Amino acid sequence: MLNLKESGTLKILDKVKSLQSKGIDVIQLDVGEPDFDTPRNIVEAAHRAMLEGFTHYTPSAGIPELRDAVAEKLRSENGLDVRRENVLITPGSKQALFYAVMALVEEGEEVIVPTPAWPSYVEMVTVAGGTVREIPAKDGFSPDIEGIKSAVNERTKLMILNSPNNPTGYVYTKEELGALAEIASDSRIYVLSDEIYEKMLYEGEFRSFGSFPGVDDLVITVNGFSKTYAMTGWRIGYAAGPRDVIAAMNKLQQHSASCPASFVQKAALAALSPETPVRPMIEEFRRRRDFLCSELNRMGAFKVLPPKGAFYLFPDISGTGIESVELCNLLLEEGHVSTTPGEAFGGFSGHIRLSYANSMERLRAAADRIRGVLEKHGLA
Repeated sequence: MLNLKESGTLKILDKVKSLQSKGIDVIQLDVGEPDFDTPRNIVEAAHRAMLEGFTHYTPSAGIPELRDAVAEKLRSENGLDVRRENVLITPGSKQALFYAVMALVEEGEEVIVPTPAWPSYVEMVTVAGGTVREIPAKDGFSPDIEGIKSAVNERTKLMILNSPNNPTGYVYTKEELGALAEIASDSRIYVLSDEIYEKMLYEGEFRSFGSFPGVDDLVITVNGFSKTYAMTGWRIGYAAGPRDVIAAMNKLQQHSASCPASFVQKAALAALSPETPVRPMIEEFRRRRDFLCSELNRMGAFKVLPPKGAFYLFPDISGTGIESVELCNLLLEEGHVSTTPGEAFGGFSGHIRLSYANSMERLRAAADRIRGVLEKHGLA
């Protein structure tokens, strides 16, 4: 436990809460959380379940009707050959990722993580006793296929992929995914595919990693409801993969969380209904992305390309002449705008992460504050 690092995003959040407790108005561009209300049909489904007394333990792997619905979604939308027995419902997708790493990685085994990457992947592997091999992306954040291929050795057990990517918003191309699938198939290594931002797509095409030939028995697909349906606080996610791996993950759930919250599973079932509105939120995110990209690029100190997915920007800040921790502290302490240092995502000190999961009004105010801080210090 002493080797674990604090969450970079939650560490920033602690500073934010401290400032807010003093009455300071902080504009948060640090948290990866949609600012929209959970759609009403989802809330009503949970309310109805509670009123009907559906408030007790469920099967540890999740209620059968939700597992069936997830399997159907993955078959019809993602091209995955899965059934109920291949699906585990979990208290959030983060828990599913944790179970998968704990089930697969032994002491001394290696896990390949293309970076920039969400920091918790590394810490999960640390808990399992494994070692992470970080493979930095190429220009434009495309994966270094040859670097990944050369990193595979006899100790490699797992590769963790995330597309659309947090923090860059990069979406892997069909060709890149195919090349990575070939590496996994040839080397017989497992792949943990984090697809939580699947629906947060503005350009290009999303392809589920498990749909590529030769890897169906090696891929654990993880997804959830937090981002697409603005359900971060509901804590509900899922994993799908080979039956033996899912069974092992379920053992971990039985001895830790027992099962996901009963009425939240009913809410998740409603979320998968075609009547749940998703498109309007995506279009609003697109509008915010375009605005914030334009504003940052106009400042001169930042270089940012519009991401194709997720709801983050990961601008190059080298034009400021300072590293990301110092810049994030300046923006928070003097501009009262919270952002996340690039160091947290694999040592990218020349970048910061900004989330545009905030209203246009707040994004406009944040842009003005950021510009003011840069001009004050001669960084613009």
